[in-house]
Amino acid sequence: MRALTPLLLLLPLAAQAGNLRYAEDLAPAIVHPLYGSSMAEARANELAFEGLYTDDVELATTPALALSTELAADKLSAVVTLRSDVAWHDGQAFTAADVVFTIKALQDRATASTESGRVAWIKEAVALDNTHVKLTFVRPEGRPEDKLYFKILPQHAFGALPLKRTDAFRTHPVGTGPWALSQFNEDNSITFSKWKSWRNPVGIDQITLREVADKNYQAKLVLYESLEALVRVLPRDLAILKNNRKVDLYPYQTNSWWYLGYNNKRPALANPAVRRALSELVDVDSLLAPVGTGARITGPFVPSSPYYNHDVPMLAPDADDAETALTAAGYAQEGDHWTQGGKPVVLKAVAHQALESVQEVAINLQSQLESAGIKLEVQFLDDAAWKQRVWHDRDYDLMLSQWTFDRNEDISEQFHSTGTRNFVGYSNPAVDALLDKARDATDPFARKAALREVHKLVAADQPMLFLWTLDSYAAMAVKVRNVVVHPFYFFTFAPQWSMK
Repeated sequence: MRALTPLLLLLPLAAQAGNLRYAEDLAPAIVHPLYGSSMAEARANELAFEGLYTDDVELATTPALALSTELAADKLSAVVTLRSDVAWHDGQAFTAADVVFTIKALQDRATASTESGRVAWIKEAVALDNTHVKLTFVRPEGRPEDKLYFKILPQHAFGALPLKRTDAFRTHPVGTGPWALSQFNEDNSITFSKWKSWRNPVGIDQITLREVADKNYQAKLVLYESLEALVRVLPRDLAILKNNRKVDLYPYQTNSWWYLGYNNKRPALANPAVRRALSELVDVDSLLAPVGTGARITGPFVPSSPYYNHDVPMLAPDADDAETALTAAGYAQEGDHWTQGGKPVVLKAVAHQALESVQEVAINLQSQLESAGIKLEVQFLDDAAWKQRVWHDRDYDLMLSQWTFDRNEDISEQFHSTGTRNFVGYSNPAVDALLDKARDATDPFARKAALREVHKLVAADQPMLFLWTLDSYAAMAVKVRNVVVHPFYFFTFAPQWSMK
């Protein structure tokens, strides 16, 4: 783990004119939209890269690198007209070839991007000229622009496909966004400078991502004016920041939720009854209390989502029911411990060390399960170890993590049996069929019905224990003006922010 940034070293620093400094628990080692695996990386990518479309302040689809999209009558293809006034950060012109290259890179299996699902619906992409791209779809699409949010890469910055995570681009990214990455600094901070050729005025000259691993320092740094922004304020710090005249708080709703994933490929956890029994040994409210306030969830959507099935009952702790299920599955209680085949049950859990408050949750979970007679061994992994253990080797029993979605709330990659992010190994043919139906639906009511049924079936199968979605507040120094926070990516509307 990287060393903590000492508070006293930060206090004497005066903010540069037009420099907004914000904190992340762990600074990204790379800035590359095809290989992002954390929200810190997503926020950094939002500063430097753009998609063909983005959100406006009402979260409605609005053009970014595109000007318009003309859908064919059969809805099996569309022509996207691109802006002609866009340049990459190295000065080269943005063209249709860049869009085609990005789509092909994502679709190339050897690129091994977990973002590949974002273009799985595109059958072919062809550049008609510098400003027009024809997209042919796998099946009819009613509003393709709603899916054209993925970040575009510059073809000239790469050699031949496939792309690799280790490409030099990872630390020398070139985007079209309102800020360009200037430097990875020796203190693990990252500096982004205003891209003066961006098509609209940008109100802040520089944005600096500072790594502050100890969250107890972050609120203090805002109070001492060594940071201008906190992405998420810890509940215990809300009162002190709210009462400070130099700080404003901005509430925002995230489309993210926590979960305890079970490795469905492990023989012991392949049985839904065993997974449900483990879930019944967990007091989720007790896990949530030290973390903050939020809403409990029963399935793979947040309660404000149109796809959330409110008829699915909340799973409550039930030691008696868990005992019955575990006994029926061949487990036995010997003294204070559960055993199988005469051996104590020991489960191995992994958690990403960069996930906010994960240590408190994991230790609480460990205590609860051990009180119920199940030993839990927890490992906190860095980014490289997480990718190896979870993404590639699937070497774990339980996984404590968080998913974050955009407003399309496409959960196929997580719950379809062929999903690239289905790290728990969940498979249910009925769920696959419903996810396919929802993907193909042009009628929003049909999509809603299908996904609410997915919620019901997944909750019954318990491939994971669905935990909560947290209430979020951002903190900003009052000198940062015109602030509107995007709930999914945070910095989408930052070009309109300004500093006094």
